[in-house]
Amino acid sequence: MSERGALRARLGLLAREVAKFGAVGGFGLLVNIGVFNLLRHTTDLQVVRASLLATFVAILFNYVGFRYWTYRDRDKSGRTRELTLFLLFSAAGAVVETGVLYLATYGFGWNSPVQSNVFKIVGIGIATLFRFWSYRTWVFKALPVEPAEPVQPAEPVQPAEEAVLRTERFLEQRRAPSEPVAPDPVRN
Repeated sequence: MSERGALRARLGLLAREVAKFGAVGGFGLLVNIGVFNLLRHTTDLQVVRASLLATFVAILFNYVGFRYWTYRDRDKSGRTRELTLFLLFSAAGAVVETGVLYLATYGFGWNSPVQSNVFKIVGIGIATLFRFWSYRTWVFKALPVEPAEPVQPAEPVQPAEEAVLRTERFLEQRRAPSEPVAPDPVRN
């Protein structure tokens, strides 16, 4: 494959990964915003606490989507390590996400429901870039690609002998299971 073809293939794989990540993240965003607004309007929780709880619910939702759909082909050998790193990087993303909302709410006094939602979404956007990089780099690691080893015959085979061996293999594959196999008088 040419260099350009290999680059095109890698970009195609990355585009599919970004699309799947975005789809799971989009549903996670709906969960996050839905839980956030539900908590804001039905409880007396402060904005930042409601945001943290909503983010935690979305993180759980996203883990399932990422593990079983977006990164289902990635290494599954260290689930404890994977979950630990996922929660660690998700918590770092939650700090970024909530930090933006905290700054808008307590730093600038922008606390209306519309402003809270706008800055929550801005925070999610910034945190999503960090999460995408960290999940694909550290959490859901790609399986190593094993180089294909060329198959070498054990001994050099002459062209005539090779044709005979291929014919014998073909006939053995076509032989009915009930046919008895007679020993080869030439080789025995």
